[in-house]
Amino acid sequence: MQGPVLSWARYPYFTQPLRRVAWSWITWWVKVRFPTVATLSPQRLALQLQQGSADSPLLLDARTAEEFAVSHLPQAHHTPTLEAALALDLAPQQPIVVYCSVGYRSARLAAQLQQQGFTQVQNLIGSLFLWANQGRPLQQDGQVTRAVHPYNPVWGLLLAPQAERG
Repeated sequence: MQGPVLSWARYPYFTQPLRRVAWSWITWWVKVRFPTVATLSPQRLALQLQQGSADSPLLLDARTAEEFAVSHLPQAHHTPTLEAALALDLAPQQPIVVYCSVGYRSARLAAQLQQQGFTQVQNLIGSLFLWANQGRPLQQDGQVTRAVHPYNPVWGLLLAPQAERG
């Protein structure tokens, strides 16, 4: 027999401060591990995509196929490895924004792309989780969704209560 599932959403006085501290730590950790990788905020990316200019960045999703299937940013390409990204045959000066769940895996891929000579690679701060927490659009099979793959139960605590766990 399985016990009751604890819903952290019922305890915002506990989870909101912890979520803020966790996000600060993750942002610091990613910057320390990948100091050469430039970053871009979700607000700035949303503005660039909304303007739809010719220099809008190509979006690369560095998560697993299972995570990507639940949801992803509109127009994103699933590229969990350097080989998958290189298979897109991108120009070295192509503006690229890489994201994952919280920013670590995407920063690693962005650093690998830099080592391959790509000059305009940025990591999305907070990646898909922060994007979803801000209520920005996600897609699943071409349809709008609010579902987000939580990666695992611990990392899933970084998702705001309004995000649907897929």
